[in-house]
Amino acid sequence: MELELTQIQKDILYALITLYKRKTGLSIKGEEIAELINRNPGTVRNQMQALRALGLVEGVPGPKGGYRPTAKAYEMLSITKPEESVRVPVIRNDELIEDLTVEEIDFPSISHPEVCQARIRVVGDAKKISVGDRILIGPTPVNELIIVGKVSGRDDTANTVVIDTEGIVALPKDTIGEHMSTPVVMIHKDTKVKDAAKMLSEKDIYCMPVKDDGSLIGIFTLDHAVKALADDKLDARVEEYMRPKIVTAEKDTKIKEAIRLMRDEGVRILVVTDGGKPVGVITDQKVLTKLLPPHVTG
Repeated sequence: MELELTQIQKDILYALITLYKRKTGLSIKGEEIAELINRNPGTVRNQMQALRALGLVEGVPGPKGGYRPTAKAYEMLSITKPEESVRVPVIRNDELIEDLTVEEIDFPSISHPEVCQARIRVVGDAKKISVGDRILIGPTPVNELIIVGKVSGRDDTANTVVIDTEGIVALPKDTIGEHMSTPVVMIHKDTKVKDAAKMLSEKDIYCMPVKDDGSLIGIFTLDHAVKALADDKLDARVEEYMRPKIVTAEKDTKIKEAIRLMRDEGVRILVVTDGGKPVGVITDQKVLTKLLPPHVTG
C-alpha cells in the first residue's frame, strides 16, 4: 500500500531536508523546523514520532542531537540527496532567496502555443513565493539555462510553483572582467562594523574584501552588517563578522565557469584578479540579474 502523508507531515519533512542540506549533515532540532514552517514546536515533536515510526526520520540523541531525514524520506518526496544535488538559485523580485533551491523543472504539454508554463518544484518554504512575483531560476546544472517568468500559481501540497515563462536563455559567453565592479573597495579588518556599513551605503555596493597588512583575509557584506545590528554590536571589528574565505578568479574567466566556481566553493562573491592582483569583484546576483538580454530582464 502506498504511503500517504498529511500536509503537516510533508511540510515538516521538506523543512527537515532543507535545514539538513543547509547545515551540511548536522542534526536538526524540532524548534528549527517549527520556526521555518511557522508551527508550534509541540506539534512538530508529535508529528516526528509518527515520521520516525514510518522510517522517514531518525533521532540523534545527546545535547547536540535532533533529527535527520532517512534515505526513505528523500525517496518519498522524490528529492535528490544532499551529496548528489547541485544548488539551483531562486531569485524573487531581484532578491536571492537564500534557503530555497530548485529540485525539478517540468514543462507540461502546451495546449496554447502562445503560453509557456513551467512547474518548479523547490526544496524549502515555497510560501516565500507569491502569485505575481517575478522569478529568475538557474543556471541549471547540466545545460546552464536561466528561466525567467512571473508566478501564476503555487501548489503547497507538492511544494511547487507555476510560472509563465518570459524567457529561457543560456549564460552569456562574456568574461567576468567585462562585468566586474571596479575599482576594488577594500576595508581593514580592524574597522568598526558601523563604519564599514556606512562605506557600503555610500559606495552603493554589497560587499568589500577585508585586508590585513596587504593580504586579503575575508569578505564583509551587507548581510554581515545586518547580523551585527541584530546582535547590537555595531562597534565590533569587521574581522568578527566577515566571512573568512576569499575565492578569486582571473578576469578572463568565463561567466559560466565563475558560476561553477561559486557553486563548488559555496560562495556568492568572487574577487576578480589580473595576474593575481585584485582588480574588481563580481557577485552571483550581478551575474544572474544584470547580464541577461533586455527582453528577458525588462
